[in-house]
Amino acid sequence: MATLTSIPLANTSPGDLRRMQLAWLAAAVFVVSAGYGALMPLLPGWLRPLMTDNDPTSVSRHVGYLSGIYTAGVLVGAPLWGLLSDRFGRARVLLLGLLGYVASLVSLLQPTWAGVIGIYALRGATGFFVAAVVPMVPALVAEHTPPSARARRFAWLGAMSLLGFLFGPGLNAAADRLARLAAFGGGPAWSPAPLVIGLSAALGALMMLGLVLTLPSAPSSKVSEQPERDREVGGQSATLWLINGAVMFVLAGFELGIVLQGEQHPELSSRDISLMFAECSLVMLAINALLFFTGLLERADPRRVMGAGMVLAAAGLGMLARHANEAWMYLGVSFTAAGTGIVLPTVSYLAATSARHRLGVAMGGLAAAAGLGQTLGSAAMGWLFGAIAQDSFAWLALPLLVILAAVLIRSGWWPARLAPPPQSPSSTSTEFTP
Repeated sequence: MATLTSIPLANTSPGDLRRMQLAWLAAAVFVVSAGYGALMPLLPGWLRPLMTDNDPTSVSRHVGYLSGIYTAGVLVGAPLWGLLSDRFGRARVLLLGLLGYVASLVSLLQPTWAGVIGIYALRGATGFFVAAVVPMVPALVAEHTPPSARARRFAWLGAMSLLGFLFGPGLNAAADRLARLAAFGGGPAWSPAPLVIGLSAALGALMMLGLVLTLPSAPSSKVSEQPERDREVGGQSATLWLINGAVMFVLAGFELGIVLQGEQHPELSSRDISLMFAECSLVMLAINALLFFTGLLERADPRRVMGAGMVLAAAGLGMLARHANEAWMYLGVSFTAAGTGIVLPTVSYLAATSARHRLGVAMGGLAAAAGLGQTLGSAAMGWLFGAIAQDSFAWLALPLLVILAAVLIRSGWWPARLAPPPQSPSSTSTEFTP
């Protein structure tokens, strides 16, 4: 858990993004993240009137399945959109993704018309079209950003995604407040659900309009004349996909584990669980701010940065497994959030070193790996938590430790910044230097 445009800021190259262009791209990430967080709480309310047995267990099961179908849409869509963007252009794919996102939301305004099967199809379609937005924004930013500014902009995109997740539940609260005000004023009774859907769709449509007006023209694309370097970047991308999937596996299991631990330990109230989730988001935001303001990724070896993040996350999971008291829980949440918050933006930063004609595939692969990791992490945690209770947090550190061990044994597997290809004196490099 994170690409377009060219208009120069002060002292930037002609292909760089203007502030307004970057703002619209970041806003697109914010909107789709907020939409996911806003719509998830609405799912039980849509399902109950459509089901013959109003059994809470059955409704909960369907909510879980709907979450899975959304992720399945991302898994299918991300690699496909990545391939299409390398062939037809990232701006077109991004706009098509936003169009499909808005259409799938508007169709949910009448869930009784869609039925249970229709809701599944629409949630899968939403995930499929979101997969055309999330990878394309960083791909566009990488394509139109000089190396000296890339790390800060990727950290900014990560922060906007986190803010979107935080804003999503707030959108529900705002819609509920508007519905109550309408009823209090003597107007017709409004349901908050259509308001949330309408606001989410309107924001998506606004993003389309803003991007249509600000997206830059595609840079000229040349077929690589360095097959050896392409193979090196391709191998790096595969390693980055593995790391991204593993860290998202851990993050998804960690977040679900916090909720499940509240079920098994009465001393942890719903307020405590909510505070832990807020703490997790705020710590990750602070890490993104650190990367944004200090330019750490531009100065430090990304391999060491990711290694430190994995050690931090593993230490936090150990503290959560210990669970001696609430203080250990909060400390463990902070360490785990900080560790994963370091690794994920670094992975995106390194993926931006891919050759331009492979950038869509690289970013699409990252999104697909993240979706797969989330799905497997949530499923594994839900299945194992009942068997090993609070100690289930400890096994989540295993994927991180395995990756670290593999790196120590085979350092060549570890992704690093690549030297730029030789260029003529008149050309401008857009790759990372060692």
